[in-house]
Amino acid sequence: MTAPDKRWSFFLFVSILLSPIFLPGLPIKNVQDVEAEICNNGEDDDGDGMIDLNDDDCICVIIEPESLVPNPSFEDMNCCPSNRSQLNCADVWIQASEPTTDYLHTCDWLGWENFPPPRPFPDGDGIMGFRDGRVLQSFPETNWKEYAGACLLGPLEANERYRFEFFVGFVDEISSPPINITFFGSTSCANLPFGVGNEDFGCPTNGPGWVRLGSSQVSTLGGSSWVKSAINVSPREDIHAIAIGPDCPATFSNQSTYYFFDNLVLADLRSFEFKIDEVEHPCSKDFTMEVPLEEGIEYQWYLEGIALPDERSHLLSKNYGEGTYQVRISNESGCNLTGTYTYEIPEFESFVDHAICEDDVYPFGPDFLEDSGDYMGQFLSRDQCDSVVYLSLEVIGEQESNMQAKIFEGETFEIGNYTFKNEGLHQAQLTSSLGCDSIVNVVLGFYELYFPNVFSPNGDKNNDTFSIYGNEDLKEIRNLTILDRWGTELFNGNDLMHNESDGWDGMRNGAPIRPGVYSYSVTVEMTDGISRQFFGDVLVIN
Repeated sequence: MTAPDKRWSFFLFVSILLSPIFLPGLPIKNVQDVEAEICNNGEDDDGDGMIDLNDDDCICVIIEPESLVPNPSFEDMNCCPSNRSQLNCADVWIQASEPTTDYLHTCDWLGWENFPPPRPFPDGDGIMGFRDGRVLQSFPETNWKEYAGACLLGPLEANERYRFEFFVGFVDEISSPPINITFFGSTSCANLPFGVGNEDFGCPTNGPGWVRLGSSQVSTLGGSSWVKSAINVSPREDIHAIAIGPDCPATFSNQSTYYFFDNLVLADLRSFEFKIDEVEHPCSKDFTMEVPLEEGIEYQWYLEGIALPDERSHLLSKNYGEGTYQVRISNESGCNLTGTYTYEIPEFESFVDHAICEDDVYPFGPDFLEDSGDYMGQFLSRDQCDSVVYLSLEVIGEQESNMQAKIFEGETFEIGNYTFKNEGLHQAQLTSSLGCDSIVNVVLGFYELYFPNVFSPNGDKNNDTFSIYGNEDLKEIRNLTILDRWGTELFNGNDLMHNESDGWDGMRNGAPIRPGVYSYSVTVEMTDGISRQFFGDVLVIN
């Protein structure tokens, strides 16, 4: 072979080595495939199928509060609550007070029938329920206060700044009036629980070892709702245990009250500063989000980890819809990411029992209901949220009832605007508390009492004692007093039985009195519970 032929063979060999080899089924890469991901343009720059924050090339440290409160949303549990007073089912939470809080979970028990929680819950499937005062058998227990407690995962250090954020749930404006949510702390977990054995103990600071860290006045946004609130604190000593619930002053109400807690986040104040906050209510058409504005910082918003290229301000310019949002915060030192904010437009459910009178109508959205039954309607709340209302409507016709009553002759019996004084059947047409017609048939009778005008205390066991006699309508002789004609008291008896063995035996200081006329006053209680007083004279003979 000649020399030119050898050179040609060499160049052919090198060309084969440097030429691309195409195999079936493998992607063809170009120069762009080897570039790094650009983290703020919403594109897959390196061709690996991962865009922006979803790509490992765009890792930043996340700034997010880590709660010192264990199990902050009551999600971790060791048992499913089946009834009231089962806070022990929520891991690590402690029933702090003798009046017991409740643990509610979608796995089973969802609270008292007359205190339904607002749905959905702010975070997960578990919440806590508590009271601030209650009414038991019409008797207000003004110091009945329920608290939950926990040992912190790490102490609140003295003179450091912390923030406590939480959600409060309201049944409605009546069952959940405005409340001063209060945050208490203790230097030792040994102070949990407090007030053991004393249901009237009240708040933690009524005993030793507790301090009041702060409070926040919270009220419903209207009807059944969840409200987010916060308390900033700076303790004067290291705090290792907390208790949360109502404030210390007694609560005066004519009915029991009830509230709920969820998502209790306690962390250092700085960790809350760069987080996404709501602007307007999530159901508002003007809803958007923001992070704190600081100089020298560049901002980039992300939805589901993909950059919104035009959103480079601390304030999101418009509503991009539901989803998970984050903001990257960059300066010459590097970058950080806020925690995620999941934007979901809430929908609420409420259950209403209502009664109307016959021939009335009940407005229910665009409809006017006039028949008993169960109805469902979808409405917009004050904050423009969808609200599903389940209505149980009862139509009450004209009601008729019967009652019996007794008076003494000469008295009158009153019912409504009616007054009756004669024995017999009477009819009263009244208006019920709902405004419905109600007919009451009243059977009116007279009480009968026998007041003896003579008796002979001579020991023959016949008419030896003076008393007042009646049938089963006479409930009690509360007092019987005997006086002579000069007003001297001869006998004074209380709570007497109306029979011959219990009364005045005609004696004074153990000696029989002289025959003659004596005065008496007697106070009796009849079956209507009213005490009445009568006066008369009685002749004493031998």
